[in-house]
Amino acid sequence: MFVDLTQYLWILWLSLVVLFIVIELLTLEFTFLMIASGSLIGGLGANLIGLEWWAQIGAAAALSGLLLFTIRPLLLKTLHKGADLTPTNLDALYGMSARVTRDFVDGAGMVKLDNGETWTSRAAPTLMLREGDRVMVRAVHGSTVEVEALPTDTE
Repeated sequence: MFVDLTQYLWILWLSLVVLFIVIELLTLEFTFLMIASGSLIGGLGANLIGLEWWAQIGAAAALSGLLLFTIRPLLLKTLHKGADLTPTNLDALYGMSARVTRDFVDGAGMVKLDNGETWTSRAAPTLMLREGDRVMVRAVHGSTVEVEALPTDTE
């Protein structure tokens, strides 16, 4: 009278594998790829050789955990091996030197960075900066850079 649903567990395992692969494509961090592999090899594999449902879940969980802690770190290390660590965009501006192009009045002025860009800038109101002085970028606030005076060589 009742249908034995355990004979259809292979459909559940395949559905879970597809779901985990779709999630992996959205996250791209290899976590769900490892879980999908564990479900495919452990869960579906155990189902195909005729193990009980609890053994299938256990095999899938054990294999997923094993893959997560062994294969995933190696994949991430390989993925980030050739990463360029050169700062770009705003990160490249921090610490860059510049030359004052307009005298600072009440802590506001203009500077030309060493990369050729001209920026509105701010400095401490007590700092007297004149055209031609060398400064260094300390922070970026929107379209304004905060600068500080470079120490002058007294040789």
